[in-house]
Amino acid sequence: MPEPSTSDSAPTFDSTASRDRFEALVAEADAASVDGWDFSWLDGRATEERPSWGYARAMADRLGRAHAALDLQTGGGEVLASAPKLPPVTVATEAWPPNIARATALLHPLGAVVVADEDEPPLPFGDAAFDLVVSRHPVTTWWEEIARVLTPGGTYFSQQVGPASVFELVEFFLGPQPPEVRRARHPEDARAAATAAGLEVVDLRSESLRTEFRDIGAVVYFLRKVIWMVPGFTVEQYRPQLAALHRKIETEGPFPARTARFLIEARKPR
Repeated sequence: MPEPSTSDSAPTFDSTASRDRFEALVAEADAASVDGWDFSWLDGRATEERPSWGYARAMADRLGRAHAALDLQTGGGEVLASAPKLPPVTVATEAWPPNIARATALLHPLGAVVVADEDEPPLPFGDAAFDLVVSRHPVTTWWEEIARVLTPGGTYFSQQVGPASVFELVEFFLGPQPPEVRRARHPEDARAAATAAGLEVVDLRSESLRTEFRDIGAVVYFLRKVIWMVPGFTVEQYRPQLAALHRKIETEGPFPARTARFLIEARKPR
């Protein structure tokens, strides 16, 4: 891959038409709302293979059999709301105010309560409060707290982002990342942490999935929404890199990357 342009170089374009397309795509994506965890804005502009295990379906099956469930870091509540049946007691946590409002509006009519909670321990619940804890793509996983709020025999079920996920894109903007950064979020580290918290890991699977960005607007939207990929991302700060990637996509076609995902299920001993 050619070296990305540096942040102090001036954007250049092959033609006025290419520059105009760049400006229009970037402006559209920079103005789009990134509240919630719905990525439908990217339909037709980016694609991502889905893991074979079907997290939403498997989560819904477990929710249908639970008595009290907790969804950690629910985002806008979209994944939890997709379940056809929620337990009698269903609680979701979220830290970001726009998502709290969105999740509340979506989940309250379904009988679920949304709790505003910073992603820091302790969780605002008593011991052994839930027989099921779920979480899709948590930023952090506080294993000791999860073990504490689970009932004996209770289950934690989560799909998580694995190591070096979409790092082809990350490194285009930030340059090569050190080995410890590339290895972060390794599924075996999750297994070790869950075990150390007293949980029994009963399932652990990982997959590497193809992702494509078909225009520069998709890149801008993705980096604005998934804020930990390129911390502090703004269009103005990274305009030269965006222009370079726009030229690359127009010349070579969709920008490919690999998305890392893993599924972990752990139970608290009875």
